[in-house]
Amino acid sequence: MPKPKKILKIIGGIIVFFTLPTLLFFAFMYLKYDEDLPLGTQGEAADQLAIQMLNQLDYEAYKATDYIEFTFKKRHHFKWNKANNTCEVYWKNIRVALNLANPKDARVYISENEYTEDDKANYIQKAIDLFNNDSFWLVAPYKVFDPGVERRLVKTEANKEALLVTYTNGGSTPGDSYLWHFDANGTPKSFQMWVDILPINGLEASWSDWITTSTGAQLPSFHKFLFMGLEIEDIKTEQTAINESDDSKLEVVF
Repeated sequence: MPKPKKILKIIGGIIVFFTLPTLLFFAFMYLKYDEDLPLGTQGEAADQLAIQMLNQLDYEAYKATDYIEFTFKKRHHFKWNKANNTCEVYWKNIRVALNLANPKDARVYISENEYTEDDKANYIQKAIDLFNNDSFWLVAPYKVFDPGVERRLVKTEANKEALLVTYTNGGSTPGDSYLWHFDANGTPKSFQMWVDILPINGLEASWSDWITTSTGAQLPSFHKFLFMGLEIEDIKTEQTAINESDDSKLEVVF
């Protein structure tokens, strides 16, 4: 029978075998990608760049879209009624009917049976977190003028204009910042992230796989993030109300 000292040595060897490559990989990623949050200038120029992005994506069509349905990474499904500020969130055999203005009014269903146990609030909170994260990957460009959002104009090393957006409140992780990069037409092509959930600052994800939905709203169907792909499928949109606004471009901050 092996001695305790030898057993500890074997266990230590196993731990090193599995953790050392992970630590080395993280160190490589950190040195390669980690960046400080860039400095930018708030004011009219930043706001105009944000408005240019919204015009390029046809913000009026998005604003007039009352309903969006989508599936994120084949795991979470959403039926979001923008007009009523409600959303049904599905994962596994769970459905949470969220009232986004009053989350406490949410109803939880497991295998289509209403769930009322003491831990119901945990399911509601998870649904809120899923909605905040997954819908952001779908509609983030349209949120640049949300309350509490700060916009800054940044000049990149390539001397191009980029838009730094910081969410000072709201969502699941207030304080997160995103640096939007644009193609030659002014359409978002990627953003870099400075967010609490990621240990490396400045990681970049693509915003290049755009589709035009039935309501005219432009939404992404795929993001490339490092070695992963984030798929957004089953996208459906509806417009239930008559949009009386004209097709003029945005000219003022709203």
